[in-house]
Amino acid sequence: MSGPHLRGGDPSSGPHGDGAAEPEAEATAAAGPAHATPDGDRPGSDRGTVGRLTATVERLRGEVRAAHAAAEGRALVELAKGVLVERLGCGPAQAARQLAELAGQAGLSPLELAADIINQAARDRVTEVTGDFLRTTVGGPGAPGPVTGPDASVGVRLRTAESAALGAGDTQSVAESLLAHALEPLGAVAVAIWTTGPDASLSLRGHAGFGADEAARWHHVPPGVTTAARQALTARRTVRYPSLAAAGIPSIGRARHPDGGRVVVPAGTGGRIHGVLEICWDRPLDPQPQAVERQIEALAELCAHTLEALPAQAVSTGSGVPGGDGPLELAELADGLHDPALVLTPHLDEAGRLADFRIRHANAHFQDPAGRPRSAVDGALLLEAYPATAGGTELFERIERVYATGEPFRSRRTRLTALVDQVPLSSLADISISRHGASVFLIWRIEDESARLASLLQHAQRLGRVGAFEEDVLTGEITWNGQLFDLFGREEGEPPVSLRDLASHAHPDEADAIRRFLHSVLHQRRAGSTAFRLLRRDGVTRHIRVIAEPALGTDDRLQAVRGAYQDISAQHWTEVALMATRDRLVATEEEAVERNRLTLQLQHAIMPPAKPPLDAPGLDVAVRYRPAESESMVGGDWYDAVVLPSKKVLLCVGDVAGHGVEAATGMVVLRNALRGLAVTGAGPGQLLSWLNSVAHHLTAQVTGTAVCGIYDPGTRTLRWARAGHLPPVLVRGSEAADLPLLQGMLLGALAEAEYEEAELRLEPDDTVLMYTDGLVERRDTSVHDSVAQLLATARLPTDGLEGRLDLLLSRSKSDTDDDTCLIGVQVN
Repeated sequence: MSGPHLRGGDPSSGPHGDGAAEPEAEATAAAGPAHATPDGDRPGSDRGTVGRLTATVERLRGEVRAAHAAAEGRALVELAKGVLVERLGCGPAQAARQLAELAGQAGLSPLELAADIINQAARDRVTEVTGDFLRTTVGGPGAPGPVTGPDASVGVRLRTAESAALGAGDTQSVAESLLAHALEPLGAVAVAIWTTGPDASLSLRGHAGFGADEAARWHHVPPGVTTAARQALTARRTVRYPSLAAAGIPSIGRARHPDGGRVVVPAGTGGRIHGVLEICWDRPLDPQPQAVERQIEALAELCAHTLEALPAQAVSTGSGVPGGDGPLELAELADGLHDPALVLTPHLDEAGRLADFRIRHANAHFQDPAGRPRSAVDGALLLEAYPATAGGTELFERIERVYATGEPFRSRRTRLTALVDQVPLSSLADISISRHGASVFLIWRIEDESARLASLLQHAQRLGRVGAFEEDVLTGEITWNGQLFDLFGREEGEPPVSLRDLASHAHPDEADAIRRFLHSVLHQRRAGSTAFRLLRRDGVTRHIRVIAEPALGTDDRLQAVRGAYQDISAQHWTEVALMATRDRLVATEEEAVERNRLTLQLQHAIMPPAKPPLDAPGLDVAVRYRPAESESMVGGDWYDAVVLPSKKVLLCVGDVAGHGVEAATGMVVLRNALRGLAVTGAGPGQLLSWLNSVAHHLTAQVTGTAVCGIYDPGTRTLRWARAGHLPPVLVRGSEAADLPLLQGMLLGALAEAEYEEAELRLEPDDTVLMYTDGLVERRDTSVHDSVAQLLATARLPTDGLEGRLDLLLSRSKSDTDDDTCLIGVQVN
């Protein structure tokens, strides 16, 4: 009988075919030395030798691959023969003839028919996947007759891969078989098989399609490192990455196939994950049909069965138990522990799925939360003995996860609940869960309430620096705790200090306070307390508070005194520092009030809130100044309106950065300097340039903004310039608009600066407004929106110039508590 025929990647498509390739290869090899070769491939040349050696190596590799494929195909055919022997009750030779006859009648190759026979006999996951694929591609479950062609090769591929994997001696061979027979037809280019260690690390146990150097770099992944395989292991489900680079998850082969897709599937049986199957494509992965997804799941299940069946030296999952990993060895280990421990083994249902855990052993120190003896739970199912573990504590889910992934779990103060006569009894315990081989080790330490309270009290005394004592007044016996020895600076072996000797260890000035305290406790038999300075032998002085109360006997006589000492040194020095700080704050507050008063007086002396009308021909001038509501916010806003010797009118507003005396002083300097410079007759641009030099050179780091205008009554023209300030507003009739935003840097920033000028010819009844940002600035609104609100208010009709300025101030929505200056001029 000839060897099995494989479609696509079958042995007949290898370098030999049906043996026809061998004579050709032999003829070529024989003819090689006698034939002349072109160019450099002459007989005896290095290039020709290398070429022939390369061809020989490739031919041998092809022969090896063909031999492996033929062996795997023959194994599948032999398995089908065994099924026929069992079904027909015949011998192997008759089964072989029957297989050949059936294949000829069905129009199938012996290998395809062998796969079909095994599917019908097994009815396992591979059979389901093959049936799903055929129903999807052919047209439904009622499709009659056998299916030939590429669709039928699905069953051949899966069964061939199964046969090769089950016959493999190590995980590396399993990976190579899965890629060659089942995954390459799906477009995959590489596959990796990972196993988990007892410390939740990942080990690369088999791979195909990746380079040796890449596999060496990824042979071990420490616990806690997030990879594609780790994501699938933690989630315990299939994880798909259309593009590994887009997901940003590191994994083997990412540098070679950065945009390739990945499918990562946990490979487990009976609730335990034996490994992770990671499949790599060299292109972005589109959503796969359900039939392909079922094929991949079937391959993962096949991988899990082979990993489970391989010997320990081929796949090591690390039991972590010396001498073995069975329940008996774990029971011996549990009996050596001082904490309650349970040895659990998986309990599977009829379908082979994990349903529960069997309590195989409870150690001698077992302590049931409900008080039951260990014989009551030994041998029982976990959910029957402790049904509440599947509730809110999620303890059963934790055990199930540890068994599946091998990653241990630790938790402190976990609530355990047991039902006794349908009454829930709860207790707190520290939990430890770990997997050892095919068993789970569960350890718990139930919390002792009295020990916990004693520990809390000890921590509270340490944090509060408190030491407790008891003194028997009849026998003189004194009991101190360890913290009290530390407070007094004494060794624990030394005798404690009695209450009557307390004054000798304190500062002499504290003698009266200690005497009154002892009289209250020892003689008046009342609880008392006092504070004193303790002088320790090491030269350290501590501030101590002692609190004590008498303990009376049945005859109402004083028997003992119980109390505590507390180190209040930190509190004492904090109070001293607070008193000193309070005194400094009072002095600073008084100084600040005086500075603000002087600043406000200076500002009002130069710029009164209401200024008398300015006598300017053909022009009405009105000004408003609104100081900050808080005296501490008094700033450097200023204005000026003066008739120059040339009969022209100087109009300006400005704002010096900062608040307080420094800002007010800078405002005075700039305002007076501008008045003096304006008599030269220079234009506003030149005036601002000179004022910039004054701010930069002649003042102490003063910066600010300003807008300056010179109005000529004869021509009704306004020349103006700005230095980082908001431009003026022109109100003409029922319209209001801000003037252009001319170029001009703020004052004092640079030593030299030039300022752009503009000229505006005014008409009768035109109004020009100059203002500082205190009129419009809001914390939650942009300057553009605030200016728009100002223009809307300026358009409203008013009774004269004074009324317009009052309206603007009253409707100002500024919330920065800043100064505000406002100048308005109206042409007659």
